[in-house]
Amino acid sequence: MKKALVHFIFIVSIFGTGFADNVLLNTMGDELNRSYRVLSKQKPYPLYFLQYEINDENQIIISATLGSITNDSESRHRYLDVDVRIDSYKLDNTHEIRGAEDFDWWSSPIEVPIDNNPEALRLILWSETDKNFKSAQERYIKILNERQVKVLESDTSPDFSTAPKIIYTGSIDTISFDREQWKSRLRRLSNVFKDYPWIYNSRITLRANSLTKYLVNTDGTKILQNKISYSINIYAETMADDGMELYLSYPVFVKDAKALPDEEILKSYTDSLIQNLYALRNAPMVEPYSGPAILVNRACGVFFHEIFGHRIEGHRQKSEFEGQTFTKKLNERIMPDFISVYDDPTMERFGNRDLNGHYLFDDEGVRAQKTTIVENGILKGFLMSRSPIAHFPFSNGHGRRQYGRKVVARQGILYIKSNNEVPYDELRNALIIECKRQNKPYGLVFYDISGGFTTTGREGPQTFKVIPLLVKRVYVDGRPDEVVRGVDIVGTPLLSLSKIILTGNDYDIFNGTCGAESGWVPVSAIAPSILVSEIEVEKKAKGQDRPPILPAPAEPSR
Repeated sequence: MKKALVHFIFIVSIFGTGFADNVLLNTMGDELNRSYRVLSKQKPYPLYFLQYEINDENQIIISATLGSITNDSESRHRYLDVDVRIDSYKLDNTHEIRGAEDFDWWSSPIEVPIDNNPEALRLILWSETDKNFKSAQERYIKILNERQVKVLESDTSPDFSTAPKIIYTGSIDTISFDREQWKSRLRRLSNVFKDYPWIYNSRITLRANSLTKYLVNTDGTKILQNKISYSINIYAETMADDGMELYLSYPVFVKDAKALPDEEILKSYTDSLIQNLYALRNAPMVEPYSGPAILVNRACGVFFHEIFGHRIEGHRQKSEFEGQTFTKKLNERIMPDFISVYDDPTMERFGNRDLNGHYLFDDEGVRAQKTTIVENGILKGFLMSRSPIAHFPFSNGHGRRQYGRKVVARQGILYIKSNNEVPYDELRNALIIECKRQNKPYGLVFYDISGGFTTTGREGPQTFKVIPLLVKRVYVDGRPDEVVRGVDIVGTPLLSLSKIILTGNDYDIFNGTCGAESGWVPVSAIAPSILVSEIEVEKKAKGQDRPPILPAPAEPSR
């Protein structure tokens, strides 16, 4: 009897009278109900799923350069995404079209009023739903026509999966910090760079961000979740005498303004950055190299994110355009047996450090879940949105996007765990021993990596390039470690993962943003330092311009 009652309520109205105090969610729910009642009866291809999501973003940015404020701005926007699916879970309008390049991943973000005007919002919801429903009909006809002339896909899983109804309303917090106090701090901190005329560009930026997501769909799901974050980025760039442009940055991320470092600590970060940049500017170029190396914790996190994380996103196992590096390797060993990898967006902190990749619910209304990807070196799973693949019929809460994009499976918080750990000093000694074993005069240590890119498509090589910022050469004969420059890490994922021979116990985190088909999303990675028996680096591209001819205004004339 209870099941019948719930079913009856769903047919009449997907939402009841909850959330009465939230005009935005109630307006979205009302228009969703109205659209579904009509469009679910349209022939020949009725609507079977509809979702509205609004991202309400408020951002304050303060930047300072050489003691002066260069940006002090505040913005507020609301963006709407409408997801329409027609016909059936088995086959719908989102199915991959193989006949031509598919440009449906991106569309211009739809702005909606920020003043909670129900009439204005309803009009936009109605217009966008109508437009998307008509586009879905056109695209679905193309899909049906293509199926008459193309071979069957290798993975015939349905296009969409069911998900449980979720009702969740979080609190909406607001940005709160002493704006004038921080402007004064940034002036003082950025003024430090005046003493270093060889630094050609520098800035310190504070960003305060509030993002509130409102989501309703025809599963009956209704979610309001809010995230507040504060970040500081210290940045400086210079040019070596041979024309190579060099830069370093130091990021800080917290969720509470009270947790931001004090001025003395930020000054120490700035001084350290300047010292490293000076060493980098005067460092020798490295020739192409293949041999042992250490990737220090944060750098290791970025490395795994780029070479491995993107390749275990669910949709890449299904798409006929993807290289499917790991698709057929389920329950096979893909890395050493002392390594396990998880993705767990439910983690808010690691130790006392906030994690940028944390979220409660994804952009398809599914609760975030800890997902085991690799267990003791064996591939066990993939990151899943609501697009099923063989052996994985349901989402594990990793369907993510930036507004204006289509949802795909994405990383959240990638956690690389080892049970073969040693203190860092022992790891460094192991590097020297491995270099001697291979008759190499030195090994490399990668301290910081800015990011990278990876090729996952079937038509291109299955390679990656990772961009180091700070690298040192460790000599086997006992000479002091030497900062070097001008290298990028290159390789293929399967080979690179097999070269890990030992890890440190010095776990650290990387907080950042990641760009892919579904736009830019916040991510984190947790990793120890790792020793690899072989890594390949190639020369980095560099400019041909000379350093500035005219001395900087603060520098005595030459």
